[in-house]
Amino acid sequence: IETQAMMIEAFDEVAGDTQAVEECKVWLLKQKQTQDWKTTKATADAVYALLRRGENWLASDALVAVELAGTKLEPKNVERGTGFYQQTFAGNEIRPEMGKVKVTKSDEGVSWGGLHWEYLEDINKVTAHEATPLKLEKKLFKRVLTGAGPVLEAVVGPVSIGDELICRVVVRTDRDMEYVHLRDYRGSGTEPVNVLSAYKSQDGLFYYESTRDTATHFFIDYLRKGTYVFEYPVRVQLAGEYPMGYASIECMYAPEFNSHSESILLRAE
Repeated sequence: IETQAMMIEAFDEVAGDTQAVEECKVWLLKQKQTQDWKTTKATADAVYALLRRGENWLASDALVAVELAGTKLEPKNVERGTGFYQQTFAGNEIRPEMGKVKVTKSDEGVSWGGLHWEYLEDINKVTAHEATPLKLEKKLFKRVLTGAGPVLEAVVGPVSIGDELICRVVVRTDRDMEYVHLRDYRGSGTEPVNVLSAYKSQDGLFYYESTRDTATHFFIDYLRKGTYVFEYPVRVQLAGEYPMGYASIECMYAPEFNSHSESILLRAE
């Protein structure tokens, strides 16, 4: 962060490149969206670079105009300087046409926001959500012992009581993020093999894995841009047909960055 702030000052004082200064400021601010500035010195340098170099982003008090179903929202309790505000609608106020959202920005600068819709749905009808920088994919495999050793076979039909299943969750992200929470639900007829919570690492990624009653949780301090694979075993205990649930992920520092996989139906005989 200190290096980026210094580069902004260099482009401003030495090169006099206004466009480069503005682009560097945008990168610095976007970095703060999903990460934090680790020290007070870094924070002070970043704030100084954003406020004292290039265009004055605080000169305009114009707010981003938001329309839902053709009706313009009237902001309340607006935060000074940043223009942050939020508005909540109760269930009886929500209409299907409110899914049409129009956002208008009248001045220069950077703005972002999020739209969250919470509702109840049958878990078997949950489909994967891929319209975010975070993408999840959940698959089930059965561990089979062969003469050459254990192998993983994709679950394509019914399984048997006592089978060991491997839950695999693939995470893809297009940017660095901090404080990420990954949660993978388990089927009601399965039990986890690993019951002890512990810190783990793989492929340069460090995280804390916690096994709870209904799901396995992964707490990640720092998630670099790339693709990661998480696996953990469960054992089939009860016969029947039940959903294995879905996996969900969220950046706790920026909740608008979230996603979930589809739900998988399991049949045990």
